Amino acid sequence: MIDPFTASIILIAFLAFGGLSIGLAMICGASVYLILAGYDPSIASETLLQGLFHSYTLLAIPLFILAADIMNVGSLADRLLRFSQALVGRFKGGLGHVNVFSSLIFSGMSGSAVADAVGMGKIIINMMTKDGKYTPSYAAAITAASATIGPIIPPSIPMVLYALVSDQSVGFLFAAGLAPGLLMGVMLMVMNSIVAHRRGFPVDDGTPLREMPRTTLQAIPALMLPVILLGGIYGGVTTPTEAAAVAAFYALIISVVLYRSVSLRQFYSTLLGSARSTATVGILIAGALTFQYVVTRENVPDALAAFLGQYDLSPTGFLIAINIMFLLLGCILEAGAILLIIVPIFIPAAQALGIDLVHFGVIVVVNSMLGLITPPYGLLLFIVSSITKRPLLEISRDILPFLLALIGALVIITFVPGFVLWLPRLLGYQG
Repeated sequence: MIDPFTASIILIAFLAFGGLSIGLAMICGASVYLILAGYDPSIASETLLQGLFHSYTLLAIPLFILAADIMNVGSLADRLLRFSQALVGRFKGGLGHVNVFSSLIFSGMSGSAVADAVGMGKIIINMMTKDGKYTPSYAAAITAASATIGPIIPPSIPMVLYALVSDQSVGFLFAAGLAPGLLMGVMLMVMNSIVAHRRGFPVDDGTPLREMPRTTLQAIPALMLPVILLGGIYGGVTTPTEAAAVAAFYALIISVVLYRSVSLRQFYSTLLGSARSTATVGILIAGALTFQYVVTRENVPDALAAFLGQYDLSPTGFLIAINIMFLLLGCILEAGAILLIIVPIFIPAAQALGIDLVHFGVIVVVNSMLGLITPPYGLLLFIVSSITKRPLLEISRDILPFLLALIGALVIITFVPGFVLWLPRLLGYQG
């Protein structure tokens, strides 16, 4: 008779590669495991409900999604883009710098790489390809690469998911992502400068100095959103979930009242879109919570720790192996699935080796984001390909320099833990 756990894994793989969402595939696999192992199948429902009801932090996810969608449908993205162009658009390869810089700002509001690529990405790609200044494939490549910063700089939906499985503070995880996110932005801008000089990209028209005050003033209400969001969390005024609610409400108020850029019909469509996105994430979380019960029953984390113990891996060796594995997994699995299914298996081993779990969380989230732009199956590559109508192979060639730059940033993030943890420690983290 086939082993129940093996049958569960085979079924999940078969359903997932057959086109079923990974969340539903995990629920089916866990149910089959319970039946074959002789357990009450209702345990799956009980585990799912307990996991959802006891995780107040999960409420932050739909609120961050709503805030990002409101900013996309309103004029906040346009104003932030004009502000970015005024600051960095006058340099060689200027619109490439604007692309990265606008992602740095927008990521402090959305917490989603896909929201960044779809929202800000459409606008900046049109700007870059207008008049033939940049090739569509290059515009698509740097847009996809800069979108990976979104879930690193707080707020971050993947960080919330990691907090769920690791029992770490969302606030400290957000703080730990700030310096790595800025480093990724700097690395992308350096690479953009190198490529711009090699390929002879033009110097774009900069914003006249006399218009700088007006452009900045128009962007201030939008720029205040991350200040309010993070100030509330680190000032002890709000929890991350409450801060997400404040962010969504603030985005709505300035879009409707101040900028008057969102109609009632647009707001209704935004709510529907946010609900669909939330449902997609919710099914994934539901499947992961159910499958985690199976993993726990099979003592997979303990078995893995014992297996690694045979090879006497050092913390450095473990982190190298983790980076290679998660980069490869990122090519075929979405970030949420990696964080909710794979990462919990390795957390006990990381703890046993003395690796700080906040630092470890940043490492796995960055790896998961790089997987979104790793050819040939990176999700963001498909998104920007659909926006530009350019072949995936063409975009993949242009994204390789940016992928190498981000891997360079990942090396620093992995092996210089003090760089990641200095801000959380400044805010009281004891790890």
